[in-house]
Amino acid sequence: MARGDVRNICFHGIGTPGRTIDDDEARYWITADEYLRILDEIATWPATVVSFDDGNASDVEIGLPGLLERGLTATFFVLAGRLDTPGSLTSQQVAGLGAAGMRVGSHGMDHVSWRAMTAEVRRRELVEARDVIAAVAGEVTEAALPRGQYDRGTLRSLRELGYTAVHTSDRRLATDGAWLRPRFSVTRHDTPQTLVQAALVPPPVHRRVALEAKGLLKRWR
Repeated sequence: MARGDVRNICFHGIGTPGRTIDDDEARYWITADEYLRILDEIATWPATVVSFDDGNASDVEIGLPGLLERGLTATFFVLAGRLDTPGSLTSQQVAGLGAAGMRVGSHGMDHVSWRAMTAEVRRRELVEARDVIAAVAGEVTEAALPRGQYDRGTLRSLRELGYTAVHTSDRRLATDGAWLRPRFSVTRHDTPQTLVQAALVPPPVHRRVALEAKGLLKRWR
């Protein structure tokens, strides 16, 4: 398959949170109506993939039916430490995603930054979390970076551990088949129109260069 631009659209929470969240996380919660409007828009786009982070119960309660109604699939990046807790996905729900035609990846254990991790944190986030999720969903080969944060050591560890794709929150186009895959995280301020501008309209050269430089800095620091 020829390598080309891919639009990765990432959702977090939909509707009303079933657990306490802080203001920063609240930025990424959208209404059910807005979620469906955005799905209707991106279903018309070329080369577009969908994912969900954080393992919120709304992923299955609202997110999954919307996908199935439109013939779409997604990857659900699960937080192992939140499994079976109020407001989050249950083990049974995660186990059923594969049968629904969905994929499951790891978002780590505790939603902490993956920058400058100690050996203990690295093992918990990259190894133990994957084992917990795999015990429920089957083989886990992809990861999404919590808080969108990473550094050279993080990427090296993920490669050494055999992750086949790693998803960021760098809000730019990805390349088909690439190992590191930027995504556009949907916020409460987004609409179908803002996402069209972000993901379909080519950015000015200076903006594109700035985004590439930012990603390069993260990869090499």
